Amino acid sequence: MSGTRPSATGADDTAAIAQVVRSCTGREVRGLHLLTGGLALRRFHRVTLDGPPHTLVARVEAEEDPAGRPAGVPPEPPLEPIRGFLAEAGLPVPASLGRDADLGIDLLEDLGDQALADAPQDTRLAYTAEACALVPRLQSLADPGALPAFARRLDRALFDYKAALFSRVSLPLALGREPTRAETARVAEAFGVVADRCERAPMRLAHRDFQSHNLRLAPGERGGPLRLVMIDLQGAFLAPPEYDLVCLLRDSYAETPEPVAEELLDGVRPQLPDAPDAEVFAERFDLLTLTRKGKDHARYLDVARRRGDASHVAYVSAAAHALRAASTRVAHLDASLRDLRDWIHALPEEPSSCAR
Repeated sequence: MSGTRPSATGADDTAAIAQVVRSCTGREVRGLHLLTGGLALRRFHRVTLDGPPHTLVARVEAEEDPAGRPAGVPPEPPLEPIRGFLAEAGLPVPASLGRDADLGIDLLEDLGDQALADAPQDTRLAYTAEACALVPRLQSLADPGALPAFARRLDRALFDYKAALFSRVSLPLALGREPTRAETARVAEAFGVVADRCERAPMRLAHRDFQSHNLRLAPGERGGPLRLVMIDLQGAFLAPPEYDLVCLLRDSYAETPEPVAEELLDGVRPQLPDAPDAEVFAERFDLLTLTRKGKDHARYLDVARRRGDASHVAYVSAAAHALRAASTRVAHLDASLRDLRDWIHALPEEPSSCAR
């Protein structure tokens, strides 16, 4: 969504959605149910219609929380055209039932309520393997011409933003006080080491938030097996080959047992278009875990404090667990990473103590 395009407000959702549904499908709205959202401010409604397809989901854009991105960086693009591009490439994404760009409303197929995170462990791990197999397919895609996702990338500004957020929100928990300028600078230096390594990496198309809440298990056709479907596609950008795998296999919402994660990584690495060297791949995976989970750890707490939304605080411990393991493995690479490791290991174990 651009910063200037109008969108429906919360108060206007019902009338605006009814207007778009009528225009795009010829159906009348019989009911509207607001669905639980994530950290973003956009809204989702399950819409009941007076005829087939009987239900759909209305995705209503909203201005982004500016604290969720670096200052001066534009908001995420609209859902289209990236959704359509991925659909044409044969990747599993929601079908579009119509949209109104001026109102910022997309009508999408109703995938049901089951996220990968909510599935029983055996089912979840089986579909996690299927999700891993999507990553090489995503990375094989090339820009068809002027697609916004290919103009966006994991760059130094994003690493600097993540470092600043971690220093402001998470580092005080490890220190028991506000950090000094030197300590904040040391975190920035450590995240800068990651940025340096990633600047030398190949850049491939990444979903960007390829985690279990954004992977849906939709009903199969004619009672067939559940379908794995990617949602929340608009944030796609270029990133090193390991990025989406970090999001998936170091997911705070549904942790993957380490032996399973190792097996999946070993299997997918040679299938990636760049087939990174095993040692380089493992090192970048851990380095990106530091910055991704460091941002997540801080963001869960920051949203709880600024918005009063504590729904993600329960996942702070999982983020810290991933940070501890990764920081230990890469601490030998740089003195700043050794300091970061020590601070990470000093983070509180219990999320309740972090939320104060």
